[in-house]
Amino acid sequence: MWAALFSITNAIAVIGWVLLLAFPRRPLTHSAILFLCVALLCLIYTVCFVLFVSGGVDPVRLPGAGEPGFGSIEAVRALFMSDGGVVIGWTHYLAFDLFTGLWIARDADAKAFSRLAQVPFLLATFIAGPIGLFSWLVLREPAARRLGRG
Repeated sequence: MWAALFSITNAIAVIGWVLLLAFPRRPLTHSAILFLCVALLCLIYTVCFVLFVSGGVDPVRLPGAGEPGFGSIEAVRALFMSDGGVVIGWTHYLAFDLFTGLWIARDADAKAFSRLAQVPFLLATFIAGPIGLFSWLVLREPAARRLGRG
């Protein structure tokens, strides 16, 4: 189950990124990315998280995994020492990175950055979300000042 869900969430994210990078940026495209990809990933995350935390699904824990939780590094490590924890965590990353990529693209379009200039930031966000976002925030600041922070 977890391996199949991992593949499904990856496919949803890739579809969203392809739409973002390769398709015209129109309201329909933005809506498809936001609702068919980001929101769907969020829904999958929510359902799996609730089932995982409540014990409604078997997380398939690795031997030696402690008690999962959020209160210590050991407890968080225990969350990721299960197939369920890895899939849920990965889905979290996919949803937020895609949402961030959509925001970067819309912000860059509003500030008249070319699509080509956006590609490195979007790819960095796809690969390592905070690096892409940080890079974009640094680059956009002069443009935001020129445009009155719009």
